[in-house]
Amino acid sequence: MSVDHNNTAIEAPAQPRRRLPLSLGGMIGATIVAFWVVVAMIGPYIVPHDVGALVDDDLFGHMRWKFPLGSDYLGRDVLSRILVGARYSIGVATAATFLAVLMGGSLGMLAAVSRGAVDMTLSRLFDALISIPSKMSALVLIAAFGSSIPVLIATVAGIFTPGVFRIWRGLAINVNALDFVEVARARGESTTYLIREEILPNISGPVLTDFGLRFMFAVLVLSSLSFVGLGVQPPNADWGSLVRENIDGLADGALAVIMPAIAIATLTIGVNLLVDNLPGRWSSTVEH
Repeated sequence: MSVDHNNTAIEAPAQPRRRLPLSLGGMIGATIVAFWVVVAMIGPYIVPHDVGALVDDDLFGHMRWKFPLGSDYLGRDVLSRILVGARYSIGVATAATFLAVLMGGSLGMLAAVSRGAVDMTLSRLFDALISIPSKMSALVLIAAFGSSIPVLIATVAGIFTPGVFRIWRGLAINVNALDFVEVARARGESTTYLIREEILPNISGPVLTDFGLRFMFAVLVLSSLSFVGLGVQPPNADWGSLVRENIDGLADGALAVIMPAIAIATLTIGVNLLVDNLPGRWSSTVEH
């Protein structure tokens, strides 16, 4: 507030209220995702029991102080196995998603900027790949090469790469047609410069959203593969494996089945909430 020469109070202009980068739903989603990421990083170091030790004589045991989430079909501690399983469920899904985005995204932007024969060749190649049913290709690859962690990462990345290519190419084509990109091209800037400085910064919102969705689908695909016995193999286990190996306890409502399923569900919900509330998720261009 200020005062003029006639001693009249003049209100200072109100400062615009700063908007939070995330809505309440986004913050809840980010909290859930952050919780599971931390669990994946430190879980193996804080387990109350060895994940392979038979520590309970009561199979499919109920909650109690020593076993907060009960025991599984062999008498192993469910909490310990979920904590360790988070590393496989989240770690493999993250690695596969990064690999898919790296390959598909890079080639998608290259196709959009290069145009002509390069665009045509890459587009027809990925159109052919995306026509192959993803589950069938995953089963064939795992049957041929086994279900080791590197094979699982490569398989899931291969499933998602064609879709990533199409999304990134479509976004990049829209930006590539704008005036500031044409000006940069007229200056003689290289393809690498156009992708790094002009295309990528202007599609960051939508592609971050796409990354979150791909990660969520990767978790579900890996859980599905593990449920049919083609995912992470014993003695290691992800959350899908934990559901599969304890499925006989479902009729009795065993926590060994319910808790890994809840872990998958909460991570999926958290990622959905986060990507649905990312700032700029619908914006593919910025002002120049």
